[in-house]
Amino acid sequence: MSTSTPVEPPPATAAPEVRKRINLRTPDIMASVQAQVESHYRSELVEKIRARGGIISAGGLTVRLAKQFGFCYGVERAIDLAYAARTSKEFEGRRLFILGEIIHNPEVNAQIRALGIKNLIGPKREAEIDDLSAEDVVIVPAFGAEVAIVEKIKQLGCYIVDTTCGDVMSVWRRVRSYAADSVTSIIHGKAQHEETKATASQARSKAGRGHYLVVLTLEETDYVCDYIRQGGDREAFLTKFADAHSEGFDPDLHLKEVGVANQTTMLRGETEEVQRRIRQAIADRDGLENVNKKFRFFDTICGATQERQDALREMLVLPMNLLLVVGGYNSSNTSHLAEMGQAQLPTYFIRDASRLESEDRITHFDLHVGYEVSVENWLPKGDLVVGVTAGASCPNHLIEETIKRLFAFRGVDAKQLV
Repeated sequence: MSTSTPVEPPPATAAPEVRKRINLRTPDIMASVQAQVESHYRSELVEKIRARGGIISAGGLTVRLAKQFGFCYGVERAIDLAYAARTSKEFEGRRLFILGEIIHNPEVNAQIRALGIKNLIGPKREAEIDDLSAEDVVIVPAFGAEVAIVEKIKQLGCYIVDTTCGDVMSVWRRVRSYAADSVTSIIHGKAQHEETKATASQARSKAGRGHYLVVLTLEETDYVCDYIRQGGDREAFLTKFADAHSEGFDPDLHLKEVGVANQTTMLRGETEEVQRRIRQAIADRDGLENVNKKFRFFDTICGATQERQDALREMLVLPMNLLLVVGGYNSSNTSHLAEMGQAQLPTYFIRDASRLESEDRITHFDLHVGYEVSVENWLPKGDLVVGVTAGASCPNHLIEETIKRLFAFRGVDAKQLV
């Protein structure tokens, strides 16, 4: 765990007195936090399966766990700090708020709400930023938050508990460097994702000098590349990328020098292809000798995201009848695991064990249509092997419940598994 102090005091101009910095990582707070977090999210069964090499068999069913899955360090840190803020005596009696979901998992976000931490952003907003006071505590989630929002909260004098993932902040530093040099950031990601919105805001944080454009697919990337090479219909371009570019963005002006960044939870191979195609377009327009002057990029895929993708890729080589991917449906890194599985074998993306309704019926999230669908006769009869993995925001106890449910269909009691 990080030893840095995560709480930023309000600036001296926002309050009549300068407040001391609050250390949320004292031994007594962390001991309490660890007990709470383990009681909510730990799984003895998952730990035992991992100790056995990731395989468990009974009743003609074998479950194979990916070598890497579930909570990453950044998610654990964010959750720890949120619990610590609620536990700290320094914040006792103060109102606690959070800028959106702490991570993309409904179970975890429900637990955060149960701690009395109210949401300030999004469709599930429970309070308004304008109603905050200097005595309130505001948590910045693991994805980070837009610059303007954080600045407003600082001006109000609130205590800030910043849980932003270090990998996300490394992207921000690079995007700010692009902006400082008047280089446009082309961000590979989902324009409405909290992390991408926060990253895009960093491009505008240097006195409005920087611009950005968000691309999601390779088809969108090719459209941008064609415009780089030969220009085109400016208004059509802006319409196609509505809500995915900075205010004042002009493709005729702001695609002359570009730097690629990405949402940290995208597929590495796809981001690398985005980089390759844009670099080639710059070379075609300006000549290979000028590429390094006009094009920049760097590796910003989250290490934990890559580990989970690599582990699944390794598991998909092994014989399996089907794959279950467990996690929140709005989790980008989890949805990419489901995409990888679907390319190889029957794959079901489920929120939790409740979606395994029976041996004959499963309800899962269909990535192609964007909502849950039900499938009959999903579980083969006879001996079978089921792979299980989960994104970086999924707690182990949800994986345990999924495994137990699978074995229950074969008449295997949970006690036998432990």
